[in-house]
Amino acid sequence: MRELPKAEKRIARRAYEKGREAVLAKTLAEFKAKAAAATTIEDMWSLVDDSRSVGRELDNLLEYRNWKLTLILARLIFEGYLDERELAGLSEETLEEVHRHLSSLRWVLSAREKGRQ
Repeated sequence: MRELPKAEKRIARRAYEKGREAVLAKTLAEFKAKAAAATTIEDMWSLVDDSRSVGRELDNLLEYRNWKLTLILARLIFEGYLDERELAGLSEETLEEVHRHLSSLRWVLSAREKGRQ
């Protein structure tokens, strides 16, 4: 993965922030729903354990590094947190890199689904 030019970094960062906000909003809503449904101590500890696991997943998904930004953007798009139109203004080369990552993610998902059948 290549280093993005300064102008593209700004566009990519805005898109990243939009996707990040969507991820965190969904995560918070899910946490609140689970917390509201908790009625026992076991429910509470389960929520704590789940929160740790989700935190690690978020750290992995949202770890902002310029060198892997196109992968992060592809994953946010793949998981439905970001619309590809948010990448308008990025160079063709950068968009192609995002599309390659998207293709890889789709291939992995397809392979997993075939393995379950």
